Amino acid sequence: MRFAFVLGETFSGIRRNLSMVISVVLVTFISLTFVGAAGLLQQQINQMKGYWYDRVEVAIFLCTDTSTTTSCASGPVTDSQREAVQGLLESPTAAPYVKSFEYESQDQALEIFQEQFQNSAMAGTVTADQLPESFRVALVDPEQYEVVNELFSSMPGVEIVSDQRELLEQIFSLMNMASVIAVSVAVVMLVCAVLLIATTIRLSAFSRRRETGIMRLVGASKTMIQLPFLLEGVIAALVGAVLASVTTWAVAEFFIGDWLTSQYPGTGFIAGADALILVPLLLLVAVLLAALSSILTLRRYLKV
Repeated sequence: MRFAFVLGETFSGIRRNLSMVISVVLVTFISLTFVGAAGLLQQQINQMKGYWYDRVEVAIFLCTDTSTTTSCASGPVTDSQREAVQGLLESPTAAPYVKSFEYESQDQALEIFQEQFQNSAMAGTVTADQLPESFRVALVDPEQYEVVNELFSSMPGVEIVSDQRELLEQIFSLMNMASVIAVSVAVVMLVCAVLLIATTIRLSAFSRRRETGIMRLVGASKTMIQLPFLLEGVIAALVGAVLASVTTWAVAEFFIGDWLTSQYPGTGFIAGADALILVPLLLLVAVLLAALSSILTLRRYLKV
């Protein structure tokens, strides 16, 4: 009987303040969707780090006719200098750091360049002699780049030793910044949701002040009087959280897991199963915010 009464009062309050409840649902939905987006970004960053860091290469670029660095002051790399670099890569000195390596000639570099920039006007203007020869080195431990750099950067014929991880760090920094922005927007929207929940509970308490007065007179407990108002906010926030969870899962499953994976098959992406980890968090945040907001509002505007 008590449970049925509480539910009846809860849904009665929702009907009376339907427009405000819908506003709470929408604001909660939008704010928690931003939270979910931030969570997906962090999951993707972590997965890409694990995927790409294992594939990071160090590029040892050799001198060309157009090199301007001081290490190439004597001119383009000679056959003996190239053989010396390859010999060091194959030596026991480099063995603890070098997992494998591959030589890339100027013609091969041009083919790769033209493939990467096939839709750009640059593709037809660059010639093979403008691109450097290089050794592409896979490291045993990508963290040991500095050791490899010290071994090869001072060798004759070497223009520069480049670490791909520097580029990856820039990309991950941008993704982290996007994640922070998403969280910041989510926080602002969550504050709006809390204020809307408080306003909805306040209006509901005002519109039912006669009923609560009668309940006080007949000896109803404080919990029995406040629980319907509390449930109104929690139900509205939960509906918004469920919508946000479905949206987060759909983005991970269909946009990231299907479309992006098909467009970039060489990259590891998250999928819908990874987004399911975020669902309990979104539901918990919604319940906690709605419950705290409702309790604080009831203490102030509903004296029992």
